[in-house]
Amino acid sequence: MKIFCIGRNYAKHADELGNEIPDEPIVFMKPKSALVQGHTPFYYPEFTNELHYEAELVLRISKNGKYIQEKHAANYYNGISVGIDFTARDIQTKLKEQGLPWEKAKAFDNSAAVGKFIDLTPAIDIKAINFSFEKNNEVVQKGNSREMIFSIDKIVSHISNYFSINIGDLIFTGTPAGTGECMVGDSFKGYFEKEEVLSLEIK
Repeated sequence: MKIFCIGRNYAKHADELGNEIPDEPIVFMKPKSALVQGHTPFYYPEFTNELHYEAELVLRISKNGKYIQEKHAANYYNGISVGIDFTARDIQTKLKEQGLPWEKAKAFDNSAAVGKFIDLTPAIDIKAINFSFEKNNEVVQKGNSREMIFSIDKIVSHISNYFSINIGDLIFTGTPAGTGECMVGDSFKGYFEKEEVLSLEIK
């Protein structure tokens, strides 16, 4: 199982971090060990002093594929949820300044939390999905898939040009504006439309 992630896929988020809008999807990966297992506590990592949350729509891949045309991409996923791409922002900043890879800031153990998956049906318009994210019962992030710079089908197609996608792989599709810092004791909830699909507490 592989975890693909897309960076800077919402213009306002790229803006808030002072990053340029990309010309093509920015792809990075997390290992299987990054996935927070169900009912496992999330502990604040010892190596960072600036842990940030980034809420995202997450796709579940349901079919093996390679070199997938964008018009056929919808045949390769069957579920969607809300997840958290945890980022050690202080470490990421240092790595970026040195032109080094981000793995230590983005791909550490338990850096990817994913909620309950919603099975996709023809009634769900993948191009207009609302999602939101609460920190301590206050909405801090809201997004809609129509605001993505690169659509879900474009992302799947692009990734498949470089990597085979396989059943069970996950794709984090990028975060909207409103990312922020996590503290011990914070609680988070993620919503797909109005349905709560994710709940997590920082210990």
